[in-house]
Amino acid sequence: MLTVVRVLPRRSIALLVVAVTFVALLISAGMRATPGVLMVPLQMHFGWSRATISFAAAVGIFLYGLVGPFAAALMVSFGIRRTMMVGLALMSLATFSSLWMSQAWQYVLTWGVLSGVGSGCVASVLGAAVVNRWFATRQGLVMGLLSASTATGALIFLPLLAWLSREGDWRPTVLAVSIACAALLPLVAFLIPERPDDVGTVRFGETAESAPSPPLKQASTATLAFTVLARGARQPTFWLLFGSFFVCGLTTNGLIGTHMIAFCGDHGIAPVAAAGLLSTMGFFDLIGTSASGWLTDRYDPRRLLVIYYGLRGLSLIALPFIDFGPVSLGVFAIFYGLDWIATVPPTLKLSNIAFGERDAPILFGWIMAGHQLGAATAAFGAGLVREQTGSYLPAFVVAGAMAVVAAVVISRTRTAGPGMPAPA
Repeated sequence: MLTVVRVLPRRSIALLVVAVTFVALLISAGMRATPGVLMVPLQMHFGWSRATISFAAAVGIFLYGLVGPFAAALMVSFGIRRTMMVGLALMSLATFSSLWMSQAWQYVLTWGVLSGVGSGCVASVLGAAVVNRWFATRQGLVMGLLSASTATGALIFLPLLAWLSREGDWRPTVLAVSIACAALLPLVAFLIPERPDDVGTVRFGETAESAPSPPLKQASTATLAFTVLARGARQPTFWLLFGSFFVCGLTTNGLIGTHMIAFCGDHGIAPVAAAGLLSTMGFFDLIGTSASGWLTDRYDPRRLLVIYYGLRGLSLIALPFIDFGPVSLGVFAIFYGLDWIATVPPTLKLSNIAFGERDAPILFGWIMAGHQLGAATAAFGAGLVREQTGSYLPAFVVAGAMAVVAAVVISRTRTAGPGMPAPA
């Protein structure tokens, strides 16, 4: 199955694994962003309220994060390749079956529950597992590139998906996502080795003499996920990262990713143009998150987080008060895009320092659960606020204020757990 991989130069195998993982994360992120495109077409076609549609998006986002630590443990006991394939298959099946939905609960089941579980197997914990398993050096840079794939998913998918639904028909959009998930399955099956030694190589930046011994087989998935959580929860670092990532999710894919198209629609901006705005954010996040990975390899990650959360909060507070003209929205898209998920590389580095290579991927999965809990809160909460008040303004101001608070809390943290370097 992996014959084609074995003939490649050794240093190229790790890069191939990163490339396929990047595409998998890209498609998963594109699927998670799709409910933002579907919100208005579903409201027009079925007459469902925006709060109802937002609830399905919130369920999907929440499960996307909750599954993370179990997916990380599954990658240890069941394998990275198999876990990726299960997730992609479930995503494709869930979205394809939604073509026949007629009731709101069916949308919650397919795009909320099933797709949330599937995409949770192909999430940031996958990037963390691949980085730790295949790279001995440049971990921050590679994690930055993999994290940027979530924004690149928006960059590639959203304008196309918005164009497919331009006449108010939601079915072509759903079918496109289902096909994209299914098309990636053979690439994962044929091009992702489980471990470097399976194809006669070592981690990138490592020599055969310095390579560590193969890890011992670990316990069952559920037991391992909860055992590692029990260890990590005793450290203040875990709660600092969990809480800050809650705010990260609340201010990114939960609020902007789910509601930005509808928010722009309230100001007379067409869905395709609004999707283009998100694509601009995606493009600049590809730059910003990759640069964040480079910076994380060189500077105190806590200082980076203070800057990222502070600037993000101020930009969200300002957004409802701009004129929504092309220039002001363009400036916001560039500025916000550079900071979209730049928080991931420094958060992963803090996790690796505090918890070690054994526990860090699984605890990062639990920290990602905090991210998606925040995202789910914003996805549902902002829809409810819009339904009750007729405006998104309170939701954006509150989210921005929480990001500023997160920056202040991190800046005042003197220690962050065992092994954490003192602030510079």
